[in-house]
Amino acid sequence: LKLEPRLLALACASHSGSKMHQDGALAILNSVGLDENALQNVLDRPIGVLERKEWGDKEPTRLAMNCSGKHAAMVATCAINGWPIESYRDPAHPMQVAIRAELETLANEKVAKISVDGCGAPLFLMSLKGMAKAFHNLAVSKEALHQEIIAACLANPEMVAGIGRSDTELMREVPNLFLKVGAEGVQAAFTTDGRTVVFKVSDGSDRAHKVILQSAFAKLRFNFEVAHPEVLGGGKPIGEIRAAN
Repeated sequence: LKLEPRLLALACASHSGSKMHQDGALAILNSVGLDENALQNVLDRPIGVLERKEWGDKEPTRLAMNCSGKHAAMVATCAINGWPIESYRDPAHPMQVAIRAELETLANEKVAKISVDGCGAPLFLMSLKGMAKAFHNLAVSKEALHQEIIAACLANPEMVAGIGRSDTELMREVPNLFLKVGAEGVQAAFTTDGRTVVFKVSDGSDRAHKVILQSAFAKLRFNFEVAHPEVLGGGKPIGEIRAAN
């Protein structure tokens, strides 16, 4: 699959669902002569706060769903390779077999279980340590494809997440820092020289992510500043979110 950098970044995204994101996913499909009807991700409204407000009470669509860029890229890859498109989400499909093999190689561990992600794609279970290894090995890889992916995301952070979201804002503010948020409080991040942080917040919330990232990278001697979220009671600050050690 060959895509221009902004579309390659979108293929890595949990995007906000803006027009820019939806148009990008459609452009990936159009590049192989397909349209939105080829997608099999779930129907949804945009996840970005502003984008969802602008969406209003319109019906959910597949393009608006935050994983539409990833699904569009999978569909396009199938079309290019002559693989069946209708079954691209099947774990036994060549597309998913290739994804699993890449993950296992980067993580240096076998996928323990296969489930289904919220978007409908196969979900490959690995340990938190394995996930950290995978992102670290991606960061330090000398393979041209890996370097192309990282460069595309760093150059187009607004495609990876969206305006006002932590991943996009921190990638804009902190040079050489890559971030990718996941569902239920998961966060992965690395610097281009290989310093890697991966964690999951137990309660599934993301409001402490920036504070955790700042503290963890400081221990790796990579320093940057973030705004600490307020803890309010009765509309007034009564505490703060901070790293305990």
